Amino acid sequence: MKYTETAATQRANRRFINRSMTTALPSREREFDLARRWRENEDVEALHELVTAYARLVIKIAGKFRHYGLPMSDLVQEGNIGLLQAATRFEPEREIRFSTYASWWIRSAMQDFVLRNWSIVRTGTTAAQKALFFNLRRIRAKYAREMEGWLSDESKYKIAHEMRVKKTDVDEMEKRLSTGDQSLNAPVSDLGEDEWLGFLADGGPTPEDMVISARDGATRSAWLAEALGELSEREQTIVRERRLREKPITLEALGHQLGISKERVRQIEHKALGKLRTSMMARCGESAAA
Repeated sequence: MKYTETAATQRANRRFINRSMTTALPSREREFDLARRWRENEDVEALHELVTAYARLVIKIAGKFRHYGLPMSDLVQEGNIGLLQAATRFEPEREIRFSTYASWWIRSAMQDFVLRNWSIVRTGTTAAQKALFFNLRRIRAKYAREMEGWLSDESKYKIAHEMRVKKTDVDEMEKRLSTGDQSLNAPVSDLGEDEWLGFLADGGPTPEDMVISARDGATRSAWLAEALGELSEREQTIVRERRLREKPITLEALGHQLGISKERVRQIEHKALGKLRTSMMARCGESAAA
């Protein structure tokens, strides 16, 4: 999937990058102070200074994801979200630099964005598969050189072992990375007369199946109406209220309506359903014999 940016967007990106790269980095003591002010007092000015100072970190990491064909501006935007998450969760008392902590959140946000948008088909559902997606090109290059440009099954097994995934995952991911998404509306040949969409099998019911299903449904409805007619008036009322309504009435409410106990309603319902089942089976047998 290939994205393009307008000239205006590219100019805005360059201005943002130039401004971010010239912003001075805070000292260790200053960044700890800013982080505490934001976490303890929700000081927005402190948060703004902190994330502005480390916007260059977002740009640096975004550059490593550009080969996936996504706009740099979108990568930076996702990275900024990760940077804000890092600023919110950062704990200065742990005595680590904010840049070290923020890098993980920025990278994670960008990876999730790439996985969501690199293809219309979802890619990498487990942590191991995500790692395979982002590392297969590098690992494949190492084994491909050893095997003179192609991967043998042995090499794929080695990659699978190294990445802690199945060999089938390596096979599938290699296919995904070697070919991009293809439109179903693309022509099959240079003549442009047929599209790939026209060759896909329809998994839905055929017209014949729909006619048969409609006929069978009508037959079952007629059998049910006849079977209900064989029940007493009270049995019909209980079956309709308990089994044929969208929201069945409770045994207690129906018993109150009929002037009997809810246990008696349950007994009549059980007996009536047995009669219906026997009657429907008999009609089915007669239909099969005919």
